[in-house]
Amino acid sequence: MTTDLEQQLSTLQQEASDAIATLSNLDELDQFRVSYLGKKGKLSKILGGMGKLSAEDRPRIGALANQVKTVLQTSIDERKTALQDAKIQAQLEAETLDVSMPGTYLPQGRVHPINSIIDQITDIFVGLGYTVASGPEIEEDYYNFEALNFLPDHPARDMQDTLYLPNGKMMRTHTSNTQIRYMENHEPPLRALAMGRCYRRDTVDATHAAVFHQIEFFAVDKNITFADLRGTIQLFLEALFGEIEVRLRPSYFPFTEPSAEVDVKWKGKWLEVLGCGMIDPNVLKAVGYDPEVYSGFAAGLGVERLAMVQSQIDDIRRLYASDLRFLKQF
Repeated sequence: MTTDLEQQLSTLQQEASDAIATLSNLDELDQFRVSYLGKKGKLSKILGGMGKLSAEDRPRIGALANQVKTVLQTSIDERKTALQDAKIQAQLEAETLDVSMPGTYLPQGRVHPINSIIDQITDIFVGLGYTVASGPEIEEDYYNFEALNFLPDHPARDMQDTLYLPNGKMMRTHTSNTQIRYMENHEPPLRALAMGRCYRRDTVDATHAAVFHQIEFFAVDKNITFADLRGTIQLFLEALFGEIEVRLRPSYFPFTEPSAEVDVKWKGKWLEVLGCGMIDPNVLKAVGYDPEVYSGFAAGLGVERLAMVQSQIDDIRRLYASDLRFLKQF
């Protein structure tokens, strides 16, 4: 009986050692451990026959069984470590980025022509020392019209018919509301740039939209003249377009005096891109400035118009069509 148990333990150790070397993953290893060293495993079944041994043989067989168990447990632990290392190495190799391999092309997003022109204009004026200002799109009549020298019955209000809300407020028709709000909270000298969406009840065609983006720049200081305005406009348009033909035409705006329209030569024709003028004394008074001491200029431009000139776009409606075939050109 003793010799038989010794033979079974020796065979079990050899069989298990050979099997451990063939296990390829941690799940198989754990199942193997349970089947050999668990409470109902093969080693326990062999030791179940120790009850028939004599008192003299039990210590020796017990010591041999412990030795077999230790050898198997050590082999299992070593195999477990090796499998874990192999798993980590495989994961590292799978996640390694080979920078020498050819790149894979993926469609890239593009800056929309409107956002692109806004960024360019902002960079130009920030470089000239202007501060970026912001104002609300939902506005009160005072800031959108009254403080800008639009009298309640002024016919110029018809030119900027807009969307009115039930609470009496409106969607702003220009970014000049920001000019008033900024000047109310800042003392001269100042130079600021305002931008954002504007809304007018306009007939949509190739060069007009009911919702559009506007940028306005204005400056207030002592002894500012129309020559300063003309020079700023020329410098700005040349910085944006390079060499381009520019002209100013006399015009009228309630909030500037004198006023002018600015055109650029585009596809052989003159295209209006700016409205400008010297800030009206009544506007300066509305924000608490003394027009006898300070003067200033302001100019507003349609972002979409400039985007059309820069990118040679023939119809303003293309900017809002969300046509990827069109947008991929930029």
